[in-house]
Amino acid sequence: MQLVVATKNKGKLLELRQLLDVPGLELVGVDQRGVALPDVEESGDTYEANALLKARAIAALTGGLVLADDSGLEVDALGGAPGVRSARYAGDAGARANTEKLLAAMADVPDGSRTARFRCVIVVVRASRNDAVIVSGRCEGAIAGAMRGSGGFGYDPVFEVAPHELATLGRVTSHERLTMAELDEGEKNLLSHRGRAVAALRARWSEVEALAC
Repeated sequence: MQLVVATKNKGKLLELRQLLDVPGLELVGVDQRGVALPDVEESGDTYEANALLKARAIAALTGGLVLADDSGLEVDALGGAPGVRSARYAGDAGARANTEKLLAAMADVPDGSRTARFRCVIVVVRASRNDAVIVSGRCEGAIAGAMRGSGGFGYDPVFEVAPHELATLGRVTSHERLTMAELDEGEKNLLSHRGRAVAALRARWSEVEALAC
């Protein structure tokens, strides 16, 4: 079964390939189908709405089964921002600019008030069907004072995973403060919002297979 991923983000595609290791599944980027990913206006006010917009646009072009996700960082001190605007928080300047803007916005926020969470919604659709498989995941944490770590992508270097989340990992204690970018690949896959959304998708894989038929 081939599943097209509606993303231009190579890091995200690689991560999804690692997470969604299902026998008989071929996870491919849009470019591998010879289709240019259109600039889909993510006009929805929820992650689910934006994921569906992307998935249905690509499904219409490829005629096959398409997976899309929308994810974001919600910072309590910023009223939930950047939220659905996370990828475009600093306009089209890229991930580094987004992170630097976030750190500047949080410069005067005290340590105990820097709570945040990553959220992810994944949808799988097929061009000829109106129904969709929709799952979600989240990870709690806080915004660090500076970037730390070389792993991951996006806001990972400034997202300190919450102590109770870290406590589920064998090699760390609940008192350590590690950003998502300081975790190794396997640890991140267990804790991340996308990892948990994919785990939820795997639990409903029979629905994905039914959608493919």
